[in-house]
Amino acid sequence: MKQDSKIYVAGHRGLVGSALMRQLQAKGYQNLVTRTHAELDLTDQAAVRDFFAAEKPEYVLLAAAKVGGIHANNTYPAEFIQQNLAIQTNVIHESWRNDVQRLLFLGSSCIYPKDCPQPIKEEYLLTGPLEPTNRPYALAKIAGIEMCWSYNRQYGTKYMAAMPTNLYGPGDNYDLNNSHVLPALIRKMHEAKQRGDKEVVVWGTGTPKREFLYSDDMAEACIYLLEQPEETLQPLFGSDQPPLVNVGCGEDLTIRELAELVREVVGFGGELTFDVSKPDGTMRKLTDVSRINALGWKRQMLLKAGIALSYQDMLNKV
Repeated sequence: MKQDSKIYVAGHRGLVGSALMRQLQAKGYQNLVTRTHAELDLTDQAAVRDFFAAEKPEYVLLAAAKVGGIHANNTYPAEFIQQNLAIQTNVIHESWRNDVQRLLFLGSSCIYPKDCPQPIKEEYLLTGPLEPTNRPYALAKIAGIEMCWSYNRQYGTKYMAAMPTNLYGPGDNYDLNNSHVLPALIRKMHEAKQRGDKEVVVWGTGTPKREFLYSDDMAEACIYLLEQPEETLQPLFGSDQPPLVNVGCGEDLTIRELAELVREVVGFGGELTFDVSKPDGTMRKLTDVSRINALGWKRQMLLKAGIALSYQDMLNKV
């Protein structure tokens, strides 16, 4: 990519998309194209066709998606599969019709089977049943990977799919009712400190392990992939495997260790109590990042420093 290459960031306001925008701007890319949902409904095929015909982007970062936690996935499964399939189908097809040089499709590590060997390698895709609670979303994302692969094989396109691990960072959702574990713990510890509480209750046993990646590290990895020369990425574009890359840090920690780290950063002086009547979920979800590490990228932000930045982000919002 050149500094003046025309780059379309789909979904530029979300946790992923806003991080992509920050990193692109920091690296000096000036010709960035964005549209809010009100300006462009990506599920509308005719509208997407008109947009691509008018703008002719050279590169596309597809971060737009309908996302949510377990409750939302269980309540609106039809919307999760229909909207995500429509968004990615329209954007990927119009990218091909308008000669986009490279496209990067963003997904999630939830595409992998529920009971995967650890750490999770890219080749474990479609080797077992999915987690039932987010299967509609995961199947839509798997279809997007397959679509990128199919267009590469048939049309010679250079489309890639990046699957990040659990993300956190500026622009995260800190709502206690529907946020993910890390921002929820930050909010819980902060409010407990403000009230002078003696304890914070954490769901589950504290023994499951999770991997966390700062959103700007994820964005840096995505741009790094788009910037690589074709010969470096040639193994991804072969016809024998999907053009899939895990994006993570390759390290995890228990929920108990995470809660203790958040307590330290927030400055909460009380005790941690674990409610073992609440579900633990999957015991481990660690991505194998040897593929992207071999290409020359590694995460930069250490977890404690990233939590401190996220805590400041939350304080600026509440």
